[in-house]
Amino acid sequence: MSLRVVVLRGRTSDRSADGAKGAQALGEALSDAPRLLGEPGAPRDAPWQDDLRDGAETIAAAGHELEAALDAGEFPVLLGSDCTFCMGSLPVVARRLPDARLVWLDAHGDFNTPETTASGFLGGMCLSAVCGRWSSGFGAGFDPARVVLADGRDLDAPEREEMERAGLVARAPGDVPSIVRGAPVFLHVDLDVLDPSEMPFSFPAHGGMSMEALRALLLAVAQSAEVVGLEVASIAAPGSAARVAAALEPVLPR
Repeated sequence: MSLRVVVLRGRTSDRSADGAKGAQALGEALSDAPRLLGEPGAPRDAPWQDDLRDGAETIAAAGHELEAALDAGEFPVLLGSDCTFCMGSLPVVARRLPDARLVWLDAHGDFNTPETTASGFLGGMCLSAVCGRWSSGFGAGFDPARVVLADGRDLDAPEREEMERAGLVARAPGDVPSIVRGAPVFLHVDLDVLDPSEMPFSFPAHGGMSMEALRALLLAVAQSAEVVGLEVASIAAPGSAARVAAALEPVLPR
């Protein structure tokens, strides 16, 4: 199966310019001809409503590209500066691959809502939108029971309460392969699941895994489940693209 590697360069919730650069570097490490969509806008600290409005084209493009990959029988790999673009891609996964489990590897839950968020950061609200906890305008469709969130080591208290109401429990990364055994899996990897010693992040959280541990986890997932697609966010260090590509290799079709 061939790869469709898509670099979503358009601005969503970018707080620095490094995310778009890192996404492109990773795309070029994974493919000789990645699809480069959009132009990076100036990073800013904006209210979520402004980012939702101004990032709409990029968010929609994520859904269109995933749909096109599935139609063509390609393995989708979507890359972006932060998790916000998943509000376009994951509703397509829920609709087109209704049996798929979503494995969400992230230091954060991204499960705040407009009512619970203290920061107003749209990227911290995107998984809850996909799970129908608030309306982003891009759809939803993922039952939290089909979401495996790991490791979620940095959760806001109101966010944790929202997760409890939704029935979503943060899991240890090592438990993921057994949870999804035998199932089709779509992977969302926010690289800040890694420890900040591995590379800089906009929202660092100490206590994460090493690059080698991430590769081992992805290998275990690939051995226990059928990986049907991948998206990666928070590639904040362009110089680390080759190492990240090597860590992702176990889940890519050969």
